[in-house]
Amino acid sequence: MGDAVVASWQVQEDSHSEASRLLIERAHEELIAGNLDDHRLAQVRPLVRESWVRSWQGRVGPEGAPRLELVSEELEEYRRAHPLASAMDMIRALLLPGEAEDSGVVIAVGDQAGRLLWIEGDRQLQSLTDGMGFVAGANWAEDAVGTTAPGTALTLDRTVQIRGAEHYNRLVHPWSCTAAPVHDPESRRVLGVIDITGGDEVVSTQARLLVDATARAVESELMVARLRARSEVTRPTTFSSRAKPTTRATLHVLGRDRARLEIETELEESIIELGARHAAILLMLAVHRQGLSAERLSELVYGSDASPDTLRPEMVRLRKVLEKHAPGLVPESRPYRLPVVLETDAHDVLSLLDRGAHRVALTAYRGPVLPESTSPGVEEFRAVVRGALREAMLSEASLDVLLTYADIPEGQGDAEALRLALEMLPARSPKRAGLVARIERIEAG
Repeated sequence: MGDAVVASWQVQEDSHSEASRLLIERAHEELIAGNLDDHRLAQVRPLVRESWVRSWQGRVGPEGAPRLELVSEELEEYRRAHPLASAMDMIRALLLPGEAEDSGVVIAVGDQAGRLLWIEGDRQLQSLTDGMGFVAGANWAEDAVGTTAPGTALTLDRTVQIRGAEHYNRLVHPWSCTAAPVHDPESRRVLGVIDITGGDEVVSTQARLLVDATARAVESELMVARLRARSEVTRPTTFSSRAKPTTRATLHVLGRDRARLEIETELEESIIELGARHAAILLMLAVHRQGLSAERLSELVYGSDASPDTLRPEMVRLRKVLEKHAPGLVPESRPYRLPVVLETDAHDVLSLLDRGAHRVALTAYRGPVLPESTSPGVEEFRAVVRGALREAMLSEASLDVLLTYADIPEGQGDAEALRLALEMLPARSPKRAGLVARIERIEAG
């Protein structure tokens, strides 16, 4: 590791031309008061101004500590299983050189939903940042606390720097921060975020380069570890659950006619595309984790008039597929049930909605559950997911999220959602005319 890559946190001259702190604070006050046309807002950086507007429209409070969503044993268990846990030593080495407790900065690593998982660095600074709720387990997503480097970096999926009064929450005005998202090296989905918090030194050009380089180094290390594990696999001539235990299985069914089954073991990852019947069977077993009788599973997959004799040949074929690729997932009989938990992207959306992470849930919602499937159980679950999403949008979502919902197929023809968005929009918003026109077209049709 070369010296040029390692952080040295010294105050440097910032080359950016910034509006004065006083002007930013005044612009912030005008925005909080709802004066979105105040001329001072035009002098705030567009990235910050747009994030402020999203936060204000989402009714995020300008003061107060964020929600604490993970605590004690739950936090520890979640951290151990998180993909970035294996990269923490690298992150510390790159961003906390020397004595971390006297480094002059605090580093935070969070998940893709904006929840902080690790907080490390200067002990004295940590004692101060604790007071604004910058603690492990707290939700620092943009729709929870407004404009911050970690939350806005996740929203925009890019490296972000926020200086002092540019933060939406007044409690954070004494601090500055730089954050970069971290992606899975193969799928490119966001795994989490790396943030440094401190004084003006953490929003320098050097700080941005260091944090961004750290995120890329972590992604590279994850890929190297994955390739190394694959190269060390000794493939058995016959597959068994003992030789290749499944550690995690995820079924992707949102917006897909052919479901994708992702299987992770301690040694490798694999992906299987499933046909309609196999997808419906696995999804029903994932939904009904307690197990299903042959008669009930037949009804859910084929309909009320179906006989278990119709199901059994399909189960034989499904078992053969799973024995080859994921033996730890082969269903048990009497009742039919899965020996391990099968996660689904649809359940992930439901979980996010339950936690109030509406923006993230809407992003994760790729479309209806197995949209072409006519299996009664699939149709019922499809309606459950769609209904939960709509209910959350109408009852709890921020304006920004509600407008995004109105642009997806489920929301485009939802006159009630459009009328609610219209009520929430400021009186002089240019978006009002478009919403009115859409509502009129729906009602005319």
